[in-house]
Amino acid sequence: MIEIDGSYGSGGGQILRTAIGLSALTGKPVKVFNIRVKRGNPGLREQHLQAILAVSNLAQGKLENAKLGSQEITFYPGEGIRAEIGRRLNLNISTAGSIGLVLQALLIPATRLPSLEIEINGGATWGKWAPPVSYIENVLSPLLMKIGYLVKVVAWKEGFYPKGGAEVKVKVSGTKWIALRLLELGEIRSIRGISVASLSLREQKVAERQREVAEQKLLSYFKIKPHIEMKYVSTICPGSGMQLWLSTANSILGANALGERGKKAEIVGGEAAENLIREYESGGAIDSYAGDQILPYLAMAGGEIKVNKITEHCKTNIWVIEKFLPVKFEIKEKIISCAKS
Repeated sequence: MIEIDGSYGSGGGQILRTAIGLSALTGKPVKVFNIRVKRGNPGLREQHLQAILAVSNLAQGKLENAKLGSQEITFYPGEGIRAEIGRRLNLNISTAGSIGLVLQALLIPATRLPSLEIEINGGATWGKWAPPVSYIENVLSPLLMKIGYLVKVVAWKEGFYPKGGAEVKVKVSGTKWIALRLLELGEIRSIRGISVASLSLREQKVAERQREVAEQKLLSYFKIKPHIEMKYVSTICPGSGMQLWLSTANSILGANALGERGKKAEIVGGEAAENLIREYESGGAIDSYAGDQILPYLAMAGGEIKVNKITEHCKTNIWVIEKFLPVKFEIKEKIISCAKS
């Protein structure tokens, strides 16, 4: 059994999600202890619990001590990850647990399947400290396509904290690994985005105000007119958010911002634009969030990437991945390479 100290490095929930995903992928049982002990609210929170339950469901595995607040869990993967065509998985999330974080864990073992359809009811498509589903759809999925992993994500209904209520469908097609080499962005091709707000915020023109500020800032900096879609959606609790993505000849960068009570729409739009500009100025070929999320797939396909920043999340994810897979990562300045060990 592989034992993982959850307090290592960044000490967050990503350790747990990567470990559980790779355990299901490889069939190696895992124990994770000291889960989030450095955090103010240690142990499993709802989004972590939902992620590991989803992986256990897919792998038909056995989880021990999987409950809110738990600081140690053990996972025995079952025989669920088999090369079955037309596999389906239905998940229900009763709270505003992050769908993005659930997918972060679930998409790792799904690489073994020739096809998989996932239907998620409930949960949040937008939330703090989690990738929006729009980020996975418009940034991470195109990057995964470059590495040979086809993932299509569609949010049929948006969900915000604290009630969630989203509806998301995901389709995974057969994986044919391609060594990834992303070291330069290349010429900018387009800047796109989406400004989302609940129907209850239409009178205040929240989506318009988010979009207007973002467009002004992006046009002023890049001298390219961005195309930002505006969408009002029916949700069970109010919320708003903005996702931006910059497509280049070689890659794609993403950045986002989340609306909150008391936070002006103009601030949300400005934050999203400034975050995208910062990602571009950092000089990497992928943004700082994709940098650590893509590492499990880089381990399976091989190759090298230039990230905007070698974050603690990157280092921690590498540490976890090398415990499960026969690979060796190397970090040189902002370039991360991976080869079979």
